[in-house]
Amino acid sequence: MLVAVPGHSYKVLGICLIGVTFANLDHSLFTFVLTEISEEFGWSVVDRGRYIAITFVISGLIVTQLGVLTDRFGRKKMLLGATLLTPIFVSALTWVPNTLSLVVARSLGFAMAGAQSPITITTVMEESPARLRGLFSGILQIGFPIGFFLAAFLVPWVYQAWGWRYIFLLSLLFLPYAWIIARYLREPAAWVAAREKAKAGGAQPTTWALFAPGIRSKTILLFVGQFLYVFAYGSTILLVAYFRESLGWDAETAIQTVGFSFGVGAFGYVLAAFVGEFLISRRNTIVVWCVLGGLAFAAMIWIAKGWGQIMLSFGVMTFFFYGAYAVIATFIAENYPADLRATATSFSGSFAVNLGLGLGPFALSEVIAAVNWEWAFTFCAVAPVLMAGCIFLGLKPVPRETL
Repeated sequence: MLVAVPGHSYKVLGICLIGVTFANLDHSLFTFVLTEISEEFGWSVVDRGRYIAITFVISGLIVTQLGVLTDRFGRKKMLLGATLLTPIFVSALTWVPNTLSLVVARSLGFAMAGAQSPITITTVMEESPARLRGLFSGILQIGFPIGFFLAAFLVPWVYQAWGWRYIFLLSLLFLPYAWIIARYLREPAAWVAAREKAKAGGAQPTTWALFAPGIRSKTILLFVGQFLYVFAYGSTILLVAYFRESLGWDAETAIQTVGFSFGVGAFGYVLAAFVGEFLISRRNTIVVWCVLGGLAFAAMIWIAKGWGQIMLSFGVMTFFFYGAYAVIATFIAENYPADLRATATSFSGSFAVNLGLGLGPFALSEVIAAVNWEWAFTFCAVAPVLMAGCIFLGLKPVPRETL
């Protein structure tokens, strides 16, 4: 099957994968220096959680509308715009003078970076052979851990040489990549056909269309399942801070440990995509990966002692916990037709993701202040990811023959 795949499908996957990697590298920069940002602007632990929540909620609302625009105006146009704007807003964090300007720059930067996820997964699904859509779109998701992995090795070098602010200039290195998108990417035939249908009198895509009779319950369950999963995922944004502030590790060790674990997690993405495509249904793969990831996280914070044990359990956690997203993103997208696909993946996917990424750290910060880091991660990461697995059990697997 892989030999018979048209070269164009591989080209689209490669372009989108590199783009997603760059976008997530840009996103990761902020998470690596939360301790320095808090000290610079005088934030408490609770303040930090609140400001993170604000930035993610704002960016999530923006991404939702960008998804609607993607279904209206095209995948290529919107991806190109997001690719050009992401490094501009991210690099602005180098010079922000106060909390307000930081929140604005971070919100806009992550909105542009976050928008690239639903756009690229929609594009890859529409440009891949039907029987391999799940595998290709699952492989696309390894751009997330690879972006963090690469940043973990670039950030300490810039940090030590010039300080934490200048790490955000790394985003400018990838600005020229927009030319690759403009030169080699095209609008998928499925979207072109959907647009022609709309011009002939069909309805324009809107977020409210996702709540039409027949798909309303599916939209709600997908949103809630994704939200709970990423609420847990969002709590892990503070893992670098946890290693530094609770376990007493130095900045370089903490950053590189998290970066290395993301490298391990990339293999979990690929295996999840393979299992969900060829062995069991994507829905069941999500459930298995969520449960195993949650248990590994619990082992890391309650049982593991010393760097070696923590690294081992952390690697297993990222393999399953993080790897589940490779299947979740595909599962959401394949539940909707082409004319609503980017809208749906932006709402049930990216909007739920941003809310979870924002509210997870916020809730974690509140619980840390009340009890401690270990119980906070138990309530805000382990429990929600196990609950997410249960929610996805309430959805029907998408039959392979319909793909």
